[in-house]
Amino acid sequence: MAEQKTIALVTGASSGLGEEFCRQLAGRCDMIIAVARRRDRLLALQQELSGQVAVHGVEADLMTVEGVAHTMEMLRQKGPVDILVNNAGFGTYGHFIDLPIGGQRDMVDLHCNATITLTRAALPFMREKGVGHIINVSSLGSFLPGAMLPVYGGSKAFLNYFSLSLQRELADTGIRVQALCPGLVRTEIHEPMKQQGFSPEAFPDEMWMEPGEVVAASLAAMNSDRVLVVPGEGNLKLARMGVQGLLDALG
Repeated sequence: MAEQKTIALVTGASSGLGEEFCRQLAGRCDMIIAVARRRDRLLALQQELSGQVAVHGVEADLMTVEGVAHTMEMLRQKGPVDILVNNAGFGTYGHFIDLPIGGQRDMVDLHCNATITLTRAALPFMREKGVGHIINVSSLGSFLPGAMLPVYGGSKAFLNYFSLSLQRELADTGIRVQALCPGLVRTEIHEPMKQQGFSPEAFPDEMWMEPGEVVAASLAAMNSDRVLVVPGEGNLKLARMGVQGLLDALG
């Protein structure tokens, strides 16, 4: 009988939360399939983790049909996976009417379409094994509708609903689904947004978290019954205020 190996697939693995997921999963896995657009970053990650876990780098743009298809083929060849982390994402900043529609559509493709496609590809194997973990990286912004981030927040709210509904479908299968909803995290995601007017300095230091803290909170909750995971007490309070605001909007 073939030896059972624990395999994770992490998208957006070349920086930020995705890179940190790879680091913290290294001690739990025999192989990590790391998906990202930047080949040089994938090679650096592979070298960094070479003494801890086998890293198979997959250079793919998940905003394209070809990138998603290539990733699915790698999942088939190197998997099946026990842990799927749908982390790849980006943000734009500005009034919807002023932003090019192409970038907004790309965001929906990446946050929503790539996530559901890879999840659908991984699930049958997880169900057959009777165990599995899916982590969809959402955002605190999914609870706080506001100007300048309408498509970003909307696409992340989709991930929350998808994760909650999917977990209900998968009850008693041994598969757990999580929507990780971090607030402000010190990653590269904000760099392009600065050119569009986003100012990280406008937020106090205590509102920011490091990638390691966020990923640790996610993995700590992986075996719990929580689907929506909001790291940080301050963020949790804001999320609850956001939910109350949505209820108040019902009138």
